[in-house]
Amino acid sequence: ILREIGRPGFATFLGASAVIALPTVLLAFLFGQSRIFFTMARDGLLPLSLAKVSKRGAPVRITWITAAIVAVIAGLLPLAEIAALANAGTLAAFVAVCTCMLVMRRRAPDAIRTFRAPAATLVGTIGILGCLYLFFSLPSKTQLYFGLWNLLGLVIYFVYARPRALAE
Repeated sequence: ILREIGRPGFATFLGASAVIALPTVLLAFLFGQSRIFFTMARDGLLPLSLAKVSKRGAPVRITWITAAIVAVIAGLLPLAEIAALANAGTLAAFVAVCTCMLVMRRRAPDAIRTFRAPAATLVGTIGILGCLYLFFSLPSKTQLYFGLWNLLGLVIYFVYARPRALAE
């Protein structure tokens, strides 16, 4: 688009910036996801062997496994499908945040919070409805895959992880 409107230099700059920034963002996501899996393993929701750390305290095993899973997904699925699934997951997370805000406001209205959203009921409700609208605007194939993935996650949780979870 930038080339079409007579800004080829800016288009090149923007493209180069994306090429430089994207691996950094992906690496941050990879490390974040591996830490989530590490914590799940430490809590007994995944095999405990995945919670082992190196001499320097890094969860190397689960980081490599996470990287392999990401590489397989990136190699086998078209980018548009990966992006749509990522959007579905992000929308689900936003719905969860809005729902939790509404529940917490009702259960503990006087709790001390560092930030209180103004008109929380309105903001939370609009947030949920907006995310649901966007979710149902995604391709039906994405919705199906997202639903199946979450169903698989629930089955694994109730059959494997919950009985093995370490009690605190």
